Amino acid sequence: MENSAIRAQLFFSLIILCLPLESEQGPHEKRLLNKLLNDYNVLERPVANESEPLLLSFGLTLQQIIDVDEKNQIVVSNVWLNLEWVDVNLRWNASEFGGIQDLRIPPHKIWKPDVLMYNSADEKIDSTFPTNVVVRNNGSCTYIPPGIFKSTCKIDITWFPFDDQKCEMKFGSWTYDGFQLDLRLASEDGGDLSTYITNGEWILIGLPGVRNEIFYACCPEPYVDITFTIHIRRRTLYYGFNLIIPCVLISSMTLLGFTLPPDSGEKLTLGVTILLSLTVFLLQLAETMPPTSDAVSIIGTYFACIMIMVAFSVVMTVVVLNYHHRNSDTHEMPEYVSIATFLKYIISGKHIIQNVKYHHYH
Repeated sequence: MENSAIRAQLFFSLIILCLPLESEQGPHEKRLLNKLLNDYNVLERPVANESEPLLLSFGLTLQQIIDVDEKNQIVVSNVWLNLEWVDVNLRWNASEFGGIQDLRIPPHKIWKPDVLMYNSADEKIDSTFPTNVVVRNNGSCTYIPPGIFKSTCKIDITWFPFDDQKCEMKFGSWTYDGFQLDLRLASEDGGDLSTYITNGEWILIGLPGVRNEIFYACCPEPYVDITFTIHIRRRTLYYGFNLIIPCVLISSMTLLGFTLPPDSGEKLTLGVTILLSLTVFLLQLAETMPPTSDAVSIIGTYFACIMIMVAFSVVMTVVVLNYHHRNSDTHEMPEYVSIATFLKYIISGKHIIQNVKYHHYH
């Protein structure tokens, strides 16, 4: 009987534990949200003194460099933004609301700084995903939206494929000036690279950040922006094995054409084949390069010089073969050749006479 009573007691205890209990946090959070958002105006800049600027701490976390499009001069990157500010209209005493220290509020329900990337190449301009804003009881707001950013970047191809590129990501408020919204760097070291995923084509050298104040002729107030510079260096292994080494080997085969006898019939064929092969490599290189006339890459200059040398070799091969297959039945000897041949015999005759005299007296 005692065992049955104990089992029954345990059974009813489990049933009671499994029943849904009303959360003590629920009513307090609902009451707190009603208190904060009922009279909240999302258009109002949340400052205690309207003559003072709202301080905005701005940071950036680079997750990955997805693509560097040299042809269209666009860099695609996976980035998390980090925005922190203080909203004086979102403060509360935690002890009055069940000890609630923070809330998660959708960004469209509260004031949010209109920070955009100025040099965006995306048709939507704003590429961020609207995540919740973490609001603490002291009024501090933290907004960390992720996004795939497409930024314009002027690609310098002078030293391709041994080049470094510096691509900027410029962020700032679209409507507020520096007297209303003051942007500050979250870290003097620049962007956060702690979770960066390496790229197979580019090596990330650094991600420094700088705060800029720009004054325009139209307006006396400053306009503040935060600019991060993605400093990257190209990995040359791919281009070395697929462009440089094949080109060097093919161009060096031009020397073999001078060792072939004219009667073999392949002397001219070898030169033309090498010239066509270099043309294919040059076309492959042109597909990856932006169509710009600002600079010519060092490898493009190398290809052009090699093609000129090979073309000159082909021309000289044609001249040699032309003279080799001439005979007295098809061509007459030019006068300058006759004179040169006559002078040769005269010079040779003088040397013969001198040699005979030398041997006679010695």
